[in-house]
Formats: sequence, structure tokens, C-alpha cells
Amino acid sequence: MVDVGKWPLFTLLGAQEVSRIRQACVFGTSANEAIYITQDDEVFVFGLNCSNCLGTGDSQSTMVPKKLDFLRGKKVVSLSYGSGPHVLLATEGGELFAWGHNGYSQLGNGTTNQGVSPILVSTNLQNKKITQVACGSHHSLALTHDGEVFAWGYNNCGQVGSGATANQPTPRRVTNCLQGKVVMGIACGQTSSMAVLDNGEVFGWGYNGNGQLGVGNNGNQLTPCRLAALQGLCVLQIASGYAHSLALTDEGLLYAWGANTYGQLGTGNKSNQLSPVHIMAEKERGEGEWPAVGSKRTRENTEEAWHRETDRIVEIAACHSTHTSACKTQSGQVYMWGQCRGQSIVLPHLTHFSCTDDVFACFATPSVMWRLLSMEHDDFLTVAQSLRKEFDSPETADLKFSLDGKYIHVHKAVLKIRCEHFRSMFQSHWTEDMKEVIEIDQFSYPVYRSFLEFLYTDNVDLPPEDAIGLLDLATSYCENRLKRLCQHIIKRGITVENAFSLLSAAVRYDAEDLEEFCFKFCVNHLTEVTQTAAFWQIDGNMLKEFICRASRCGAFKN
Repeated sequence: MVDVGKWPLFTLLGAQEVSRIRQACVFGTSANEAIYITQDDEVFVFGLNCSNCLGTGDSQSTMVPKKLDFLRGKKVVSLSYGSGPHVLLATEGGELFAWGHNGYSQLGNGTTNQGVSPILVSTNLQNKKITQVACGSHHSLALTHDGEVFAWGYNNCGQVGSGATANQPTPRRVTNCLQGKVVMGIACGQTSSMAVLDNGEVFGWGYNGNGQLGVGNNGNQLTPCRLAALQGLCVLQIASGYAHSLALTDEGLLYAWGANTYGQLGTGNKSNQLSPVHIMAEKERGEGEWPAVGSKRTRENTEEAWHRETDRIVEIAACHSTHTSACKTQSGQVYMWGQCRGQSIVLPHLTHFSCTDDVFACFATPSVMWRLLSMEHDDFLTVAQSLRKEFDSPETADLKFSLDGKYIHVHKAVLKIRCEHFRSMFQSHWTEDMKEVIEIDQFSYPVYRSFLEFLYTDNVDLPPEDAIGLLDLATSYCENRLKRLCQHIIKRGITVENAFSLLSAAVRYDAEDLEEFCFKFCVNHLTEVTQTAAFWQIDGNMLKEFICRASRCGAFKN
């Protein structure tokens, strides 16, 4: 669980008010402003209110949360902030709102007047659905549902990507090298911009004095420039710090480049890097390059933590306000490096945190949030813990499922509450309603047990190969959230060794979206995949189909 109380501002709120929070963000040059959204989709702000960044209609600071009625019920999907600060907010309906500092037209309304209240940004965005926003110091980016990027605001270094250095007063589509391409993620440094495409390519533009664009030099780029050094890698996530950048690939590999004054690249030194460098790679750690800051771990213990070769990185974190970097591994380990409470940590340091957000709450300067934070609460977990305890408990169960000669003990009431399929099944006119044992033969025991356990715990713990079967069950039972979890497990668990097995299973279960994901992974890593045992054990017809399809995608071109 994320503890919002780790940010000092939120100690101003009572426990009841904190329990209502669903999303929150702490921002500002001194982390003195906050915005939060309740479970009822009401938006509140409080804090210092520099440059009218609270959007309350006045310039008064407030220690008591004020409601932004204009945004009530809008359902926030993305939020970002600048250094002024200015604030951008995208809603579930695709609308874009902005307020706060506007000295460089970073609000996108064509003026330089301060935005004392949220305004709808619409110029050049008609019929566009905004899905993600990102702010630099004084410039803004917005990503649309069809993969287009729009930019506006301060442009002294080309960070708007227009090909010039004049400020951009309204949203302008970023084209040039991005023309005809589909962008799936955006990020901003102080005066630089980054975009990652659906095929894993990364582009950068704007200020490059520290090499934060990763293009091999330190010259500013007035239009998007591809990071040639990452060619052949498929990037899933990008993150930008004040003047450094991070990238995470589909194989869980982490690359860093740009400014390194505080060790924020994690390379073991403080030298800037003009091109991406692979970090947290065992082969690159030399003698003496072991994290020791504030730690009493022995070298052996540190080695054990770092030698988990299968423990891939699944999340990276950085923020344009700080020189701090963080990442999280698949097993839940959280590392931090860079400027951490005044110390320069030059190698990733294993923490006891459970999420990257805690790194920024406790060690970043200022202690802002690197993303819009989503909350969970103890009062919900109490019920979940009780249900978890009673799953497959013969003492309290009133129903058994039989699979492969094994029983799974459950409770009809829980199944009816949690699943529409069982709610329909346990009707008086269904024969199953009268049974004490129900035979299941269309799914395997591990898959069905995992499904029932999900109904009790909201969690799924399966290897990616079995998650394919669970995806098939979730589709049959119309369990959409479970389907998303299964796809998440499979995508995070895909490797060169199991990629073709997962592709085969996706085809067998007619999981089209997953089949496309696995196919793209196989194509992106074609040489390695074709050398695995799984590739040579497949059905001949499927092999022919794969070769034909890969050929049509240009996989065999020189």
C-alpha cells in the first residue's frame, strides 16, 4: 500500500479525508502544493499556490483543501506539472485542462496571462482524445489516443519540436520524424522532450547540453531525432529527470544517459553520457562497484540481491524537478540512485521500499511525486485478508469443485458476489444450485484454482504459460479485469526462451491481442527466438504461418 502520509503536506488531512483519496500528486518547486481526487471524483487542492497553480480562482495559499468544482466528475487519467508551476490534466473523456504559470504560453490558450482557474485547452485539439500529458519546466506535451503528439509553450531550445526556437502559444502537432508514426508514451526533462513509439523506437528533441537526448552529441535538436544507439531494442517506458533520461526495454533492461553530476545515471561515476548506457547489468559491474551508502550489507548479501538474473526490471522512475532515479523489479525490489537527501548515490542502491513513489517521498529534492499516484486503503484490505484466509477452507466452505481428482473448497455467497457467471449459475432453476460438488473438465486444476483464488484475493500468481489458460477462462466467464491481469502477467513474463510457446498458446486459445504482442516480440528478437527448443518443436503449419507473416513484416530484410 502507498502511504500518502509520507509526503508532509498530507499530514494536514485527517484520517477520514485521507481514506477518501483515490489519486494524488504533490508538486511545486518546494513540494508545497498538492492535488487529490476522491473516490467520488471530486478534485481538491491545497498548499502554497505559487503562480495560481492550485487553480482556485485566486492567488491565496490554503492549508485547508479547496474543491475545484469545474473538474468534478471528470475522472482524471493523466496529470503533470511544470516548474512555474503550471498544471496539465487529462480526463477519461479525452479533455485537456490547464492552469497556473503561463509566462511562456505553456497553458496553450494563446496568451501569457496566468491561469487562475482550469481552462479547457482546445486549439488544434478538436476531435482529439488526450490520453497522456507531460510538462517540462515551461513547456507542455499531450499525447492523443491515435498516437499523435502536440507541444506548446517555452521553446528556447527547440523543446516544442517545431524546427524553430520561437515560443509556441497553442498546441502544435509534432511532425518531422514523427510523421505517420504512432507514439505510445511521452516524457519531459526541464527543457527537453522524449517520445517512445509503438514499435519501441525512441525520439528526443530540445535541449541537449548534457546529452539528455541520447543522440551521441550535446547539440540541441529543434525537431525529433531518433536514438540510433537503441536500435534493435524495443523500449516500453521512458522517464526524464532534470537533465537525464531512462529507458526500459521489453526484456526488462535499463538504459540511462545525460547529466550525471549526482550519479543519477547509476553508472558508478559522475561522467555525463551522450548515448544510452546499459546499467544494472552484472557484466558491467567491476571490482568495488557495490552500493554501500547507509548500508551494513555484506558484499555477499549485495551480490545475492544483484544476481537475480530472472528478476527483471518492470518500472523506472524519474522527474524533471529532480536528479533522482528509481526502478522496481518483478519481485518487488526497489532501487534508488542519484541525488538522495544530499548524497550522490552513483550505483543503484537496494532499499526497503515497496514502490518507487516512496523513493521520491523520502529522498528526492524536492520531495514531489513523479507521477499521479493511485491509492489503496487499509479498510478495504481487511476484508480481502479475511477472504484470503477462508479460500479453500473445508471448515467453512459449502461447495467443492472437482478437477483432476482434486477438490477446491469455496463459498457460494462469495462466488455470487464476485462473479456474474456464478450468480447466474446458482439460481434455483440451475441444477448446479443443488449440488455440493461440481465437476469441471474444460479447464486444468491450476488454472481453475487460480481463477477461484482471484475471486477471493484480487491477485493472480501463475507463470505466463498457465496465465494463457486463465486468459481463456476469463474470456469465457466475461471477467474483464482478470483478462487484463493475465495479459499483464504474460507480457511481463515473456522471454526469448518462452516467447514462441506463448505465441503458440495465444493462437490455440484465440487470444488475438496477445497473439499480436507475442508475434511482435518474436520478430523483434527473431535470431534468438529461432534458436530456442520451443521454436523447433512447433507444428509445421504454424511454423509456415509464422514465417509468412514475419516475411510480410519485413523481418528477413537485410
